[in-house]
Amino acid sequence: MLGIAWLLLPKPSLLEGFAFSRAIFDRRGELLRVTRTADDTVRLFTPLAEISPDLVEATLFLEDRHYFRHPGVNPLAVLRAAWARLSGRARGGASTISMQVARLRWRLQTRTLRGKLVQMFRAMQLERHYSKAQILEAYLNLAPYGGNLEGIGAAALVGLGKSPRELSRPEATTLAVVPQSPARRTLRPGRENPALTAAHARLWARRRAAQPELGALGGEYVAVGAPRVFRAPHFAARLAAGPSGRVESTLDLGMQRALERRVADFIAANAGHGITNAAALLVETRTMEVLAQVGSADFFEPAICGQVDGTRRPRSPGSALKPFVYALALDQGLIHPRSLLADAPRRFGEYDPENFDREFAGPLPAAEALARSRNVPAVALAARLAAPGFAGWLRAAGVPLPRPDGAYGLTLALGGAEISLERLAALYAALANDGRLRPLRRLASDLSEAGRLVVSPEAAWLTLEMLRAPPPGRRGAVAWKTGTSHGFRDAWTVAVADGLVLAVWVGNFDGRSNPAFVGRESAAPLCFQLLDAARALRPAGASSAPPPGLKRVPLCAVSGQAPAAACRHCTEGWIIPGVSPIATCEIHREVLVDAASGFRVSADDGVRPVRREVFEFWPHDLRALFRRAGVARREPPPWLPGEGPAPEPGGADAPRILSPRPGVVLRRAAAGGEEEPVALRARPAPDAARVYWFAGKEFLGATAPLEPLAWLPSPGTYEITALDDRGRSAARSLTVESAR
Repeated sequence: MLGIAWLLLPKPSLLEGFAFSRAIFDRRGELLRVTRTADDTVRLFTPLAEISPDLVEATLFLEDRHYFRHPGVNPLAVLRAAWARLSGRARGGASTISMQVARLRWRLQTRTLRGKLVQMFRAMQLERHYSKAQILEAYLNLAPYGGNLEGIGAAALVGLGKSPRELSRPEATTLAVVPQSPARRTLRPGRENPALTAAHARLWARRRAAQPELGALGGEYVAVGAPRVFRAPHFAARLAAGPSGRVESTLDLGMQRALERRVADFIAANAGHGITNAAALLVETRTMEVLAQVGSADFFEPAICGQVDGTRRPRSPGSALKPFVYALALDQGLIHPRSLLADAPRRFGEYDPENFDREFAGPLPAAEALARSRNVPAVALAARLAAPGFAGWLRAAGVPLPRPDGAYGLTLALGGAEISLERLAALYAALANDGRLRPLRRLASDLSEAGRLVVSPEAAWLTLEMLRAPPPGRRGAVAWKTGTSHGFRDAWTVAVADGLVLAVWVGNFDGRSNPAFVGRESAAPLCFQLLDAARALRPAGASSAPPPGLKRVPLCAVSGQAPAAACRHCTEGWIIPGVSPIATCEIHREVLVDAASGFRVSADDGVRPVRREVFEFWPHDLRALFRRAGVARREPPPWLPGEGPAPEPGGADAPRILSPRPGVVLRRAAAGGEEEPVALRARPAPDAARVYWFAGKEFLGATAPLEPLAWLPSPGTYEITALDDRGRSAARSLTVESAR
């Protein structure tokens, strides 16, 4: 019957009800953090094969020398313990390894006779279904090792800073004695526990007496616990959830420490300016592996909300998103790097953007407009982007925009929506990865994804080239961009160099503003200090070659267009063939000048000496911008009286009427008793200086190019004519109806 009962014992689970921790390591095997289970315990499951044989031998010698020769209960030990109890002598332990597993597994109270009998039954039940090795493995994973450490995996890794496989004989002997009295013999971080040292010495003496072959190594040993590890806290927190066990991450602990030190030093040096917090993220562009992540200046400082992860918190990026407006404009054929853009006052509906310095630079190449972070050109480009526009592109790139696209308007180019540091780093990494947006990787086991194309390889490479410049006070060009949010609440800098993307944020998590939060003045210095530290620890990556789809062509150095015969100063620049807007330069023209008077003449008639000179024929709006910006241009001289080409009404050089618009019926509106005038405005050819306005044969007035003329017409139909001072004209029909 007993045999049948033995055979019918149900098979229990060895570790049912026990959760295990996650141990997170850096890319070189350095421990970053060990998570706690729901019951606030640290347990790391470790297979028996990965545990030091010295630890196994020391544990069996102390706890159960006859472990492999009994069926879960040692009858001799039970009798010896019972006799000691009846005779009133000091009690000796009778629990086998199997019995201790049963007590831990079913959380038994074994100080009573009933509890002890249940423990014995459970031990034999385990022996019925599991091998000795499996039961021993369970014990070594559940035994208490002081504090909240359970199992040899946690004891070795957290207590001594090494894996159970790497334990020396003295260390194994020390850990073997802890489970007998875990409260008294626990490892103390950074200092000795005399009770543990004494217990180690006693066990070693007993082992030496029973096993002389052990030798002397291991007797003199002071048990000092390793400092508790809590490294890269924000990074490790991202990996804390998930299956238990060992986790190999992408983090480089050396770089992490270097960046943390530089951030701490920067904050200490700038505390007088109210700079108390910063965040940084370092990513390898080829693999998209996160090498370092500093979520705040001090994780343990409540005054700055240090436990908030600044790499994940969405903030306004200011101008840090501008490069992607330019990348899309390059892709859509709106510009090439040397295309001229106008940096001048301009209104977009109700939106009236200004530059950070409240000045306007006039016409300048697109690459310079981006490098100098001019706001108006960026907004003007954003307004010209094809549907779905910049908002649609950001949304497709994974940037969460909580409001409808129309709610943002053109402000997105200047930081009108929030973005996290890690998403911003991923976008810049896409520029370095031929326009492919790929997710960041934090686990070494994660497969590298091919990603998806968000801009063409040509536009991505050109955008980085447009951003490439030496950082302040440093040699060597780096592709970098700053950003300052509205109200000086956030300062940003992102740098792309040597196969790395480094994104930096400076600010306050509570959104308090500070005039010191300017990208170029606060985030940029920190960014390049961090980049120096990263470069010192990592070989420089290879620079990327231009994509085969690009072509380098000669360009007029002034207009950025294909050089004409009259262009005297040429350069070279990159274009995307078939996409980039390239036309022959019409700015430079060779004209005849009377040698005596300096006036322009139409032909060399042999009557007077003339010379040929090249001048710049700018459109009036750009010419006005140059003048406003104080940039002198070589403008053509006036015509010699009586000279000049014959007028060509309606020709290519005729004035262009800008207002009133064609096909529009205008009404006279009354506001406050005053009639609203009609604005007449035209853009003549560059060589014209005045525009004369007529309604039929009635002269209305004269204006400078682009200057409006206010006109109060009566209801009726009119033929409006704009005549420039060279005799060229344009006409438009206009019907005016009374609003009354």
